Amino acid sequence: MENIVIKIMSNNFWVRLANGEIVVAKPRGTLKSRGIFVGDKVFLNKVLNDYTIDKVYTRKNLLVRPPLANLDELIIVLAGIPKPDFYILDKLILFAYAYGIEPILVVNKQDINLDINEYVKTVYEPIIKVIYISAKSGLGFEQLKDAIKFKISALAGQSAVGKSAIVNRIFGKNISKEGDLSEKINRGKNTTRHCEIFTKWDLLIADTAGFTALDETLLPIPYFELPLYYKDYISYMPKCKYSDCKHINENVCDCAVKCAVQNGQLDNGRYKRYTEIYKALEQKWVKTHG
Repeated sequence: MENIVIKIMSNNFWVRLANGEIVVAKPRGTLKSRGIFVGDKVFLNKVLNDYTIDKVYTRKNLLVRPPLANLDELIIVLAGIPKPDFYILDKLILFAYAYGIEPILVVNKQDINLDINEYVKTVYEPIIKVIYISAKSGLGFEQLKDAIKFKISALAGQSAVGKSAIVNRIFGKNISKEGDLSEKINRGKNTTRHCEIFTKWDLLIADTAGFTALDETLLPIPYFELPLYYKDYISYMPKCKYSDCKHINENVCDCAVKCAVQNGQLDNGRYKRYTEIYKALEQKWVKTHG
């Protein structure tokens, strides 16, 4: 473990030391103006009882929204209630891949609703790690903890799927406020307002609302490279008639991906979401590059 910034407020930086102790430090010189983010790994200097941040080590990655550095895993939480938004899920998977982050799908509320499990098993288990849990009963939490040990992880997904409840269950106390589920519209009220890493020796979890509003145009992926981010499509791509096939406007007989969708080998819903994301990224490219 290393010295990691876990919270920032005003000019104070909470740093979790390699031994697990948490101290408050201030940046030296121009470090603050150059940017220090939650998740940064830093070198500290101690004079008497005061700590200063003297160096920020090279980052593995840096996210702008939410402002978070060195993220290893993105824990994407899904549940049967509220109604699953697989479009958000697909965007978050792409976001993780684009930044060199491992996506892990966590299907919560197994004590309430199992209707989505079969779809998840068929469509998503072949491409990413999936863990089935219940934040209420604790089902699956040992598997989840094993998956995130010694990693910097962040929770993402729709509101009211239980992200804060998962954090509270892992740490055994109410350290993250839970959102109320609106009974009228089955949509969550977002309650997480800032980026902070909760820590307990070998566990470091960022609880942040920044991923929920992820717009597809914020994905750092050129539209023409999008097919390369779909692991479930890659095995079919060599069979496409054209080497630069984008699986959008080609005839079904010329595109192995579209043919597989038509034959039920690939999920039609995920393909439709792919086409929506592709078109949004293409429009972004045209606006940016003319």
